[in-house]
Amino acid sequence: MSKGKQPADNTLTINSNNSPWKYWKQGLTSLSLILLGSGITVTGGYLTNNQEALTKSGSKLGVESVHAAPLPGNEDGNFVTEVVRKVGPSVVRINSSRTVRTQAPDEFEDLRRFFGPRIPRRENRVERGAGSGFIISDDGRILTNAHVVEGADRVTVTLKDGRTFEGRVLGADQLTDVAVVKIEAKNLPTVILGNSEQLQPGQWAIAIGNPLGLDNTVTTGIISATGRSSNQVGVPDKRVEFIQTDAAINPGNSGGPLLNARGEVIGINTAIIQGAQGLGFSIPINTAQRISNQIITTGKAQHPYLGIQMVSITPDLRQRINSDPNSGLTVSENQGVLIIRVIPNSPAAKAGIRIGDVIVRLNGEVITDSSAVQKAVELAQVGGNLRLDLRRNGQTINIAVKPGIFPTGMQ
Repeated sequence: MSKGKQPADNTLTINSNNSPWKYWKQGLTSLSLILLGSGITVTGGYLTNNQEALTKSGSKLGVESVHAAPLPGNEDGNFVTEVVRKVGPSVVRINSSRTVRTQAPDEFEDLRRFFGPRIPRRENRVERGAGSGFIISDDGRILTNAHVVEGADRVTVTLKDGRTFEGRVLGADQLTDVAVVKIEAKNLPTVILGNSEQLQPGQWAIAIGNPLGLDNTVTTGIISATGRSSNQVGVPDKRVEFIQTDAAINPGNSGGPLLNARGEVIGINTAIIQGAQGLGFSIPINTAQRISNQIITTGKAQHPYLGIQMVSITPDLRQRINSDPNSGLTVSENQGVLIIRVIPNSPAAKAGIRIGDVIVRLNGEVITDSSAVQKAVELAQVGGNLRLDLRRNGQTINIAVKPGIFPTGMQ
């Protein structure tokens, strides 16, 4: 949420002299990432944290393919114009506000300190934020980012035609940064949801939103990459594989749609890397739809987790751990995912997983990267079985672990 005063950078740090943590911190790139429309800058690398991850529903989206090609029926051949004509009325501006109680400055503080304790003066301050969203049902359900409406006392939604409605937050999921807002209206224009699983780098990307208060701004670019993991992007505590795009997005775009050349929503614009050009990130619409379906049905999203923290084994990481007499670990595997922490009483702990174990296969598939484990847990069902092949002390151990529900207090 945008605030009158920019908060200090929130840097992810881990205060531990435990060697695996040390190697992890040395192995990550620190990025400064802005959640668009929130006014918050997040700095620091992110360890793939398998207090992991997300449920993956079996629902299918109704788009079979994505083609970056001009749309038929547009006389001037400009498919962007056609996309904006079709989708623009479904994109909304979201304004939020919250009242916070703060201690007021006291110009007589130097004098008062000599006269004993006093009751601090308190005053209310209103913090305001702005972002974007898009209508997914004609009776007023709107998708946006969780950070756009986080902690809001009041939410207002303005349509392209100028009408303004009071919004009600049906639910917000911090782990994926997805929220659903409801307005009381009928016969609203809606977007068509595409299929983000079928995206390819180089395809067209179109962003519509309200950057810096400039309503209905349209920018274009391409899909630069897909499947960017949270540790690659540098944003903590998210369970999302991001779409990367060079379509220009700025603060205020948060929650707005990223579209393909057909005008189908393929992502929710979420973040940019501060100081970089052409590095924007969006939540895939398949993820957003899965989470929003849960929010609409139950008011919240549930996430399965194992309760481990892990890091991908690289030659450099292996060499540094094995050459350090204080590491407490010996890594003999050339590839795999090293377990560096097991949460007590978690599903992983109950299944017998230990610090120093190396995941080499999951459900029969060879594992070389921690993001593959995260994605597998996202696809898993709470209470179902995940079969892990672990290397421990030179031996292969087969373990079945049942993902549990991610505890609310850990989000």
